[in-house]
Amino acid sequence: MKTITLGSSKITTIQNAFGALPIQRVSVEQGIQIIQKAYEGGMRFFDTARAYSDSELKLGLALEKYPRESYYIATKTMAKTPSEFEAQLEESLKLLKTDYIDIYQFHCATQVYKPNDGTGMYECMLKAKQEGKIRHIGITAHQLQIALDAVQTGLYETLQFPFSYLSSDKELQLVQACQKQNMGFIAMKGLAGGLINQSKPAMAFMAQFDHVLPIWGIQKESELDEWLAFNQETPTLTSEIQAFIEKEKKELSGDFCRGCGYCMPCPKGIMINQCARMSLMLRRAPSNAWLTKEMQAEMKKIEECIHCNQCAKKCPYELNTPELLIKNYEDYQKVLAGEIKVQ
Repeated sequence: MKTITLGSSKITTIQNAFGALPIQRVSVEQGIQIIQKAYEGGMRFFDTARAYSDSELKLGLALEKYPRESYYIATKTMAKTPSEFEAQLEESLKLLKTDYIDIYQFHCATQVYKPNDGTGMYECMLKAKQEGKIRHIGITAHQLQIALDAVQTGLYETLQFPFSYLSSDKELQLVQACQKQNMGFIAMKGLAGGLINQSKPAMAFMAQFDHVLPIWGIQKESELDEWLAFNQETPTLTSEIQAFIEKEKKELSGDFCRGCGYCMPCPKGIMINQCARMSLMLRRAPSNAWLTKEMQAEMKKIEECIHCNQCAKKCPYELNTPELLIKNYEDYQKVLAGEIKVQ
């Protein structure tokens, strides 16, 4: 069973980690059941965030029966002030039913906090570490330059960043930079926000990197079963799988919405994180689920877009979101009219 060590933190865990964002969409009972099955199946690293509604609550309830030293918890704060930081940290500790957090991360960072930068935020991390409330200091980012800046400071023990077989050469260089700096790399969005629909090539790609820990978002037992199976028998990057990946990269090249939702909420109620990638979802998943009357109503809201550009300003991938919405809506209308066929 392959393990991954997260750089200077020396945290060593089984190669697949549990991403707890999706369990906010299931009941408390279902969430507990899935988390405990993950633990019993060998998963020992659980990633969550204060912003993931009741995800921390479910993790705390599910994991309290196990020895605390037998698993790792990484959570995140989107605090902008020291008082917010302290309040969110205390709330996370309470909900997670623990005295300490293994990796505490600045969530979706838009700046890289440093000592004496006037914000007091990095000092909050140092204080929490000195008090034993956190073990390691991490950062998560969606913007490449922010991530590179974080690596170069040498102040952070881990970086969490989107990484999949659709990633660019620049993102691959980021992964290599982390390895050179002995900085742990935690890969989020290994399925590119749902656009990658086959787990085997996704796992084979990740398995190439001995220092990369992928966290897979899980909300169904069937999804969990796949990742647990790969812990026992990890797929290798065969020439056949490599050819499949190259085909995928050509098909999905260019700008596309990852569905992260950081653009939300929309002042006109548009479900941007789904509507802005509808064309791809229609072609990469059974289309019936995306052509219901409810989804047609959601797509029609695009007509009400006021082009305020709030979504574009908040997009961590710097996409022209209003333009993406229009393109996806035009394509959607053609599908509904029968001018374009999808499966």
